[in-house]
Amino acid sequence: MTSPDTRAEMRLPSRDIREDLPFYTGTLGMRLEQIFPADDPAVAVVSGHGLRLRLERGAPDAPGTLRILTPEPDVFAGGARRLVAPGGTVVEIDHADPPLLLPDTEHAFSVRRLSDSAPWVIGRAGMHYRDLVPSRLGGAIIASHIRIPDGGPVPDMVHYHTIGFQLIFCHRGWVDLVYEDQGPPFRLGAGDCVIQPPEIRHRVLFASDNIEVVEIGVPAEHVTTIDHEMELPNGPARPERRFQGQSFVLHREEGAAWTPFRLPGFEARETGIAEGTGGVAGVQVARPTSLPEGGSWTRHDADILFGFVREGSARLEAEGEGLHDIAQGDAFTIPPGLKSRLFDASADFELLEVALPGRFETVSAG
Repeated sequence: MTSPDTRAEMRLPSRDIREDLPFYTGTLGMRLEQIFPADDPAVAVVSGHGLRLRLERGAPDAPGTLRILTPEPDVFAGGARRLVAPGGTVVEIDHADPPLLLPDTEHAFSVRRLSDSAPWVIGRAGMHYRDLVPSRLGGAIIASHIRIPDGGPVPDMVHYHTIGFQLIFCHRGWVDLVYEDQGPPFRLGAGDCVIQPPEIRHRVLFASDNIEVVEIGVPAEHVTTIDHEMELPNGPARPERRFQGQSFVLHREEGAAWTPFRLPGFEARETGIAEGTGGVAGVQVARPTSLPEGGSWTRHDADILFGFVREGSARLEAEGEGLHDIAQGDAFTIPPGLKSRLFDASADFELLEVALPGRFETVSAG
């Protein structure tokens, strides 16, 4: 067991302690802890902002770079964003909670087939990831097919994501999850889904063998932060709570109502995610009700329209993009304004569709 008196410090080289001290204690607002020898200081220890620094004259170390994160970077150190200490150490000043930046979508038609044998990579907590939109539409979205071959406890920690929208859709198997202010852990089964509102604390607890989920994140690059203080569950459910304008939504396949889909010849179950996100995104699962030969040509005006084939097969054609046979595990994106049609769906065809924004228009393009 580590002694409570154990501490760590970083050593930085100094050319002259008397020059460095005013910089660290004055400009950076740190506190002097130790200095010696008194007549000709060769070592000074300062602390502040979660750091303990040992400034040592003639130390063989490289000067390095310090990053100080503050809620008011335009006020700290006179508003400078980059400083250099007399001893050569670079100090960067940045925002402690930088605003989430959503890049402009680089619209593109794409089809990603499971049969293409794209590589699975090992990611967080030992999970296997398969990229469903390699271009990520210019950084606007990341879509991952995730699997855990061997079930059991998941080596996860309480964490949260700084993100605009995030969906977890259970494709195969089941997984046990727990979320901040959402009551006790619950099981997400095949066909069920949740949205993880921005910065909601959560943890993956246990997974079945060969669990598979589809995870959507907007934007593609976002920060995951470990919360070492919160324990989950953290009390009774608070379904009314909103996280940066979004509500937690848990949608169950069992008992869901089916209504006409935006494409003729299909019906869909509404997940409630468009309402829960305040229109940021919408999620539906569609299946054929009739199988008209040739399908219907349509156009939509959604910024992002993503599809993942859960079951069965169909044909997808887009103007200027050719004809594509799609089957279970395949994914595609259709940009706004592009004339396309989905047709020849098998009786067991089932499509997961994710759209941003959640409310958009589809018109006939016959």
